[in-house]
Amino acid sequence: MPEIPDLEGYRAYFNRRLPGARVSRAMVTIPIVVRMPKEQFAEALAGETFGEVRRQGKYLLFPFQSGRLMVIHAMLTGRFQYCDPAAKRRARTVFLLALDNGVELRYFDQRLMGKVYLARDEGELPAAVPRWAEMGPDVMSPELTEERFLERLKKYRGQIKNVLTKEQCVAGIGNAYADELLWEAGIHPYRKRVELSDEALGALYGAVRSVMDWATAIVRERMEAEGLPDDHYRDHLRVHRKGGEGCPRCGSRISEITAGQRITNFCRKCQG
Repeated sequence: MPEIPDLEGYRAYFNRRLPGARVSRAMVTIPIVVRMPKEQFAEALAGETFGEVRRQGKYLLFPFQSGRLMVIHAMLTGRFQYCDPAAKRRARTVFLLALDNGVELRYFDQRLMGKVYLARDEGELPAAVPRWAEMGPDVMSPELTEERFLERLKKYRGQIKNVLTKEQCVAGIGNAYADELLWEAGIHPYRKRVELSDEALGALYGAVRSVMDWATAIVRERMEAEGLPDDHYRDHLRVHRKGGEGCPRCGSRISEITAGQRITNFCRKCQG
């Protein structure tokens, strides 16, 4: 699933290319992902001109100069193509937008789990996007101070990794980066939130900011140099999907536990 560094990479990539580009033609090829009739989607976007792409939690927002927004939650396997119209379409391409700059923007999704919405303006988002109003603050928002971060986490009593990835608590953290944040802060992923001191939660807040900034810079640079990836970059991560390897901090073997189709990696020695 794309997380903040991945989505920020997409955002930077698209903002170097999309603003000012006009949609000359829109076409939906797999309607199930687009949450409105395909003819209505195509008619609504034809003639629209892109503004600056934004991100909120795990959603990418594509505003148009008219005030309309296209909102995409890519879920596990949603990916993008920005390519020559003659380029081969990826399997399970959901929609394409032909642009007047001679390029096509395409969205493809192997498992068809993603969701694509249209809203007429910003104020319509809570009505147009299910659970939008329930979403917690974006974890990288300047308005999410350490004090407010702690307040939000303290509303939940479960395991800290589950709390971190709960969108109603804070938005934007998924499975992979939760492992990285908890490793950075030295916190065991299965510790209950109520067992953690304010000092530990403060360290976690610091880890959120430092890890996301560090990883986002890496992903942005690679995406610009290499183009839009077929899969998300994960080789720069220190512990996630590194089960059996040595911990970069203490050298102990990194543990890997799979539960509920979710892999968790951590160091038993330096994550207390």
